[in-house]
Amino acid sequence: MAWDFNKQGIRRLAILAFIIAFLFSLDAFRVFYISTVKGDEYAAKAESQQLSDLEIEAKRGSIYDSDGNVLAQSATTWNIFLDPLNITDGKRDTVVNGLAEILKLDDEEKAELLEKSKKNTHYAVIAEQVENDIKEEITQFKIDNKLSNMIGTEQNTKRYYPYGQFASNVLGFTGDDNQGLYGLEYYYDDTLKGTNGRIITVKDAQKHNLPTDYETSIDAVDGNSLVLTLNQNIQYTLEKDLSATMNEYKAKGAYGVVMNCKTGAVLALASLPDYDCNEPYKLTYSKDIKAIEKITDDEEKTAAKSLAIQNQWNNFVTSGTYEPGSVFKTFIAAEALEENVATLKTTYTCTGSIRVKDYVMKCHYHPGHGTETFTQGLENSCNPFFITIGQKLGVHNYFKYFEAFGFTQKTGIDLPGEAGSQYYKENQYGIVELSSASFGQSNSLTPIQLCTGLCAIANGGTLLKPYVVDHIIDSNGNTVKKTQPTEVRRVISEETSKTVRQMMKSVVDNGTGKNGYVAGYRVGGKTGTSTKLAESTDDKTKYIVSFAAIAPADDPQVAMLIIMDEPNQDLGGGALCAPIAAQVVQTCMQEMNIEPEYDEKESKSLSVYTPNVIGKSISDAKATLNDKNLKYRVIGDGKKVLRQSPASSSTIPTNGTVVLYTEKGEKKTVTVPDFIGLTVSEANSLASEYGLNVEISGINLSASNVVAYKQSTEKGQTVSAGTVITVSFKNTNSVLD
Repeated sequence: MAWDFNKQGIRRLAILAFIIAFLFSLDAFRVFYISTVKGDEYAAKAESQQLSDLEIEAKRGSIYDSDGNVLAQSATTWNIFLDPLNITDGKRDTVVNGLAEILKLDDEEKAELLEKSKKNTHYAVIAEQVENDIKEEITQFKIDNKLSNMIGTEQNTKRYYPYGQFASNVLGFTGDDNQGLYGLEYYYDDTLKGTNGRIITVKDAQKHNLPTDYETSIDAVDGNSLVLTLNQNIQYTLEKDLSATMNEYKAKGAYGVVMNCKTGAVLALASLPDYDCNEPYKLTYSKDIKAIEKITDDEEKTAAKSLAIQNQWNNFVTSGTYEPGSVFKTFIAAEALEENVATLKTTYTCTGSIRVKDYVMKCHYHPGHGTETFTQGLENSCNPFFITIGQKLGVHNYFKYFEAFGFTQKTGIDLPGEAGSQYYKENQYGIVELSSASFGQSNSLTPIQLCTGLCAIANGGTLLKPYVVDHIIDSNGNTVKKTQPTEVRRVISEETSKTVRQMMKSVVDNGTGKNGYVAGYRVGGKTGTSTKLAESTDDKTKYIVSFAAIAPADDPQVAMLIIMDEPNQDLGGGALCAPIAAQVVQTCMQEMNIEPEYDEKESKSLSVYTPNVIGKSISDAKATLNDKNLKYRVIGDGKKVLRQSPASSSTIPTNGTVVLYTEKGEKKTVTVPDFIGLTVSEANSLASEYGLNVEISGINLSASNVVAYKQSTEKGQTVSAGTVITVSFKNTNSVLD
């Protein structure tokens, strides 16, 4: 049958064909648009809906002191989050009210929680780094109220510092993201943080995880841990005594560093005021807190607080510079001996000042020291003497050793933010600059540079690189890296080193450093003072005073530098810093198992062990005590000794008094008096009056002008009669040298 199309039918068929072709073209274009133009975008959306990518955080490595004590560690905490799209209106109040109570939220925080519960998302974090007990309470709350698909928890970590402020300027701290922000935490961040892992799972259309056959995981690699050179007991002694002196004299700051002079290992380092590593944004120094409280302008107060916080973060030992003052004379002495421009027989007559071109440079002792030997010049810290020595050295030799001791370069210590020194270059020196530099002015150095140079004088003449991390261990305790002592260069000869050490010992025995004396150990030292001209904003001159020490002087194991910044009294390093050094030296020697060697005079004043006289007759007890050069005091009318104080085997000073009890009953107690400010004889007299024993510490008792400045038991405390109170004495002669 033949088809008969009229014109109208043909037109309709053409239109239909066009529509079909258009629709096919439209679909083809859409397929092209989706697959080619928008392909990557839609593929990513599909992947995000079908895949779950969960990051597994690596555990940050710990930090230990040299004895394995934990100084910093990470512990598991939890983040709490909501799935707002699964929270029904009927459950919303239950979720918000329950979590607000558990998390102890205030009204404002609770309102924020309510807003988060209404977000158009499956994930809204409401609390971070929650402790495990809170997480467990939330888990039980979810179970009890059938809220498991509305509230979730995910593992996190939090950094803990068990000792708070201890070594804070060395350790530093981390941020909320567990990243190191300061100190070793920052410097060794890549070592400590490890590598995060991942778990990638596939979901079906209902967002349920498919079987583990479709799961891919990459294990987290925990960070390595640091084992430091810091000794906990030495660090504690340094911090404690720096803090006590800083607070007593309302100083701007107090700084100290102790090094093993034979290896370069840093045994202790402190920069006060410091902070609690767990709360680094909280102010700690009462002087700063009180000053800020007095500010009435809000903007000014905020700025002052911010500055104070940054100051307590600052590690002045490595990041600050200062003019070392007369401590630097030890280096001039070494240079002069090495270049043979002076010997121990060299003399100079000090008249109290010396003229250098148009300037009159004064000695701290204005009447003048008279004729001195080279050693006496160091003992007296005589400026004119060392000006003449510096001039004999000449600019070239002076600067040659200035470089050799490492004062023109950073030490390279493994701590962040090490500052460079500020100094005159060789071609900038004239006779005036050289003379000023010869007694420690003009050039500004970091404390770590000074102490590192001091180690070279102490150890026989070799400059070493300082370091804080002894070795690095992995999560299984295996050592992955060990720090070896690094010799930078030889600076002076063994003979010069030996001579300067003996000169420094004389400074402690006979000169301005008497308060650095420690019985049984031969301590060498040098005092120093520098005027802070640039920072003097009023009529009062401000000083930074210091004391450098080595011990034992005949074979040094440690070198240290103690600094007090802007004390509120015009006292030098010999009065403020040397007593701190003495305490630190004593702790160092004990920690390094170095036995004391007492001379004849020291031996006569040593404490003895209290003999056991319990059960003996009074006459026999008296005879036993007499044999030990001890006195006695009898309480009661009995015939035998029932109790004694001090107890047997405890130490008691020679000529001390043992209290003997011959009847049962309460021990006789006394209130400890105040020994501070007393002379030795006055302290002994007061102790006898109260029925106590005093053990003398801290100073060569043959020295004059000695007074007590510290006692082991505070005044007002109640103790048993016969108790031994250790009283520390220091020389009150103080020079701003």
